[in-house]
Amino acid sequence: MVAYDELGSLVPIKRTLQVIDYQNQANKESEEPSNKRVRPLGRVTSLANLISPVKNGAVRRFGQTIQASFRGDGKSPGVPQKPCNKAAAPTPPKRRNSTLWSETLDVHQKGTFSTKEIKRQEAIFELSRGEQDLIEDLQLARKAYHDPMLKLSIMSEEELTHIFGNLDAYIPLHEDLLAQLSKATGPDGTVGQIGQIVVSWLPRLNAYKDYCSNQLAAKALLDQKKQDPRVQDFLQRCLESPFSRKLDLWSFLDIPRSRLVKYPLLLKEILRHTPSEHPDTASLEQAITVIQGVLSDINMKKGESECQYYIDKLEYLDDRQKDPRMEQCKSLLCHGELRNKSGTKLHVFLFTELLVLTRPVTRNERQCFQVYRQPIPVQDLVLEDLQDGDVRMGGSFRGAFSNADKAKNIFRVRSQDPSQAQSHTLQVNDVFHKQQWLNCLRSAISVHQPLSEPSTPSLSGTDETDENCPQPTSQSAPSSPYIVGVMKVLHFYILKCSIFLGIIKQHCFSF
Repeated sequence: MVAYDELGSLVPIKRTLQVIDYQNQANKESEEPSNKRVRPLGRVTSLANLISPVKNGAVRRFGQTIQASFRGDGKSPGVPQKPCNKAAAPTPPKRRNSTLWSETLDVHQKGTFSTKEIKRQEAIFELSRGEQDLIEDLQLARKAYHDPMLKLSIMSEEELTHIFGNLDAYIPLHEDLLAQLSKATGPDGTVGQIGQIVVSWLPRLNAYKDYCSNQLAAKALLDQKKQDPRVQDFLQRCLESPFSRKLDLWSFLDIPRSRLVKYPLLLKEILRHTPSEHPDTASLEQAITVIQGVLSDINMKKGESECQYYIDKLEYLDDRQKDPRMEQCKSLLCHGELRNKSGTKLHVFLFTELLVLTRPVTRNERQCFQVYRQPIPVQDLVLEDLQDGDVRMGGSFRGAFSNADKAKNIFRVRSQDPSQAQSHTLQVNDVFHKQQWLNCLRSAISVHQPLSEPSTPSLSGTDETDENCPQPTSQSAPSSPYIVGVMKVLHFYILKCSIFLGIIKQHCFSF
């Protein structure tokens, strides 16, 4: 059933009857005083809120009139009341201006440029706009994060300096490039020549050497400070604020590094859309060479810093584990979490001179890496690429006949030095990471063993029975993993039979 409101609109009959019933009840209570306990105003008001909202304007105004009569505020029922305040919606994050250079031109002006010139100016405009965005982010990191945390004593000045570095010193550097690009922009909005500007400016980016070298230690300190509830609460409030654009503090601190690696791409894009006869062509090619050299120097400095950072975190159980070659290590080629044959998690470091297997430990809220066995010199390292299923992980004798324990993504490293004679079967998470490890290990070995033949699988079909005990290097006859499994099972049953016979003999003698 349906009914019509005062303007002839269709209204569900059930809702109409409810409204009429509420209105009659209110009129009855106003005419006949009662000694009954009156419900609180909040309860009565909530009844009016039960009326579901409708899109029809007349019905909506009628519902607002009913709510006003329930509130009893004495105002005219014809005056629409302001709806109840709801929880304010979260402020949307601030968005960056994504206007293209061509969108700043009118239709007639755009027609005067060729398609290639428009693309060239777009690339130059992207370089200029990126500098402006970087300046704003550096200023934001200082004003929204560094200064408030210092003023509120959330972190000490020394800790903030260690995390933020000298960000203020880089702002004038990028403001200078932005000013030069603005000066080179003509009345029509185009930049004629940019090559010489960037050639003379790019070497100044070497100022980022110290900042990038300190990033690993800064990230570790920031992660440690996040355990403090005050720091975590402050950073969470900033993350929920519109100015953050849903980026955390480390995203702002890492923006300079990500900007550095974009310069070669931006310059190559400008060069790609620059005609070969343009005066900028030679300068842009020179600029690309300059920025690649700058980035190479920064990466080398950063690599040395990262290498020393992890060397300082190594913890030796025995002084005999210390290898003098560690002082010669200037670069960390690869590192990550792997598992050995028994399933133990190891953090493996491949330095230029040594392969070091460690166990991650925590000492006084500080992460360290406890050296596991003796580091293997890269010059004595032998690499074996094992196929899936060649080795069964976990050490279970039941796994000798079970396909479930067959390991995947495994390789073996061992020392060819007879005095060490250690071997490790390592497992990675997937094929991609296995290939990365193999490539890094082969590259490191090729530097120290340029004349050696490619490593081949060992003649011994069995892996070490106990990785904590040195294994002999004498070559044995090839044996199948299946035969090894049979031998393990036979040994197990022989042991059980001997125990059983001993029990029977003891039981017979007791009689």
